[in-house]
Amino acid sequence: MMSSSLGTMAALPRLLCASSAALVVWAGFCSAVCVEVPSETEAVQGTDMKLLCISCMKREEVTASTVVEWFYRPEGGKDEPIYEHRKMNHEFPSRFSGRIQWNGSKDMQDVSITVLNVTLNDSGIYTCNITREFEFEIHRPLFTSSRLIHLTVVEEAGEDFTSVISEIMMYILLVFLTLWLLIEMVYCYRKVSKAEEAAQENA
Repeated sequence: MMSSSLGTMAALPRLLCASSAALVVWAGFCSAVCVEVPSETEAVQGTDMKLLCISCMKREEVTASTVVEWFYRPEGGKDEPIYEHRKMNHEFPSRFSGRIQWNGSKDMQDVSITVLNVTLNDSGIYTCNITREFEFEIHRPLFTSSRLIHLTVVEEAGEDFTSVISEIMMYILLVFLTLWLLIEMVYCYRKVSKAEEAAQENA
């Protein structure tokens, strides 16, 4: 019983290392691939919020001129331009003046922006419009796409449901391991006691 328990405990580090290695390989593979990940939709007041906007291009489509336009629409209001990237960055006069930071990538597949020091009034719908003009020999086709981000700004960060579940599972695992160790100790103690009694009887 003790040897099997030690074997299980010894196998845990190897399992963790194998899982970590697999995670690193997976991350390295994914980093070379453009994935259109949706943006976060909740921000905490006073923090910086990155509005993620990714528009992937195929390898043969990399040569293109890209224009990015960001709009903001408050609850019950109309779209108003807040930021534009057209070879150069341009910030429109708005409630966000001086609080927008460009976070786009050089290949213009990631055209995200960051709103600095968000306020409760920054809640609303953000629109990211991408226009690409591809440079082919015969023609110059246009490709347009749009992303909508429904952002809600809260006063305090709420506890993530996933993190709560993770904490509960961690506590359950700790309790299980503690009970398992106690059972192992009691079993070994009884086994040693019986061996000592048997030795005394033989003597």
